Amino acid sequence: QVQLVESGGGLVQAGGSLRLSCAASGRTFSSVAMGWFRQAPGKEREFVAAITGSGGVTYYADSVKGRFTISRDNAKSTVYLQMNSLKPEDTAVYSCAARSRYYGSIYSPNDYGYWGQGTQVTVSS
Repeated sequence: QVQLVESGGGLVQAGGSLRLSCAASGRTFSSVAMGWFRQAPGKEREFVAAITGSGGVTYYADSVKGRFTISRDNAKSTVYLQMNSLKPEDTAVYSCAARSRYYGSIYSPNDYGYWGQGTQVTVSS
């Protein structure tokens, strides 16, 4: 079992920044790839970013590339999402997830078996 708890969401003006954190417990964190997903009202959940267990490889959605940075501190069992140059279209509930299956793609939510409760990010124009 893996427990995930996100923090750091909030309300920010367009162009601003936020840093999300996701604290994990329950498994060997450094061996688990982690991802961030988001879901806006009326829309499907979408991939935002992912990072391998060692932190050596990162993946980003085209919509956030160059603005968001995913990182992790395995000593603290925590993964981060630094979000800069935020836009109103970034408004969503952001959830972190731990990858537990390797059937499809690191970009697919179906490969993630453990999810946090989500944190709201609202970007005002």
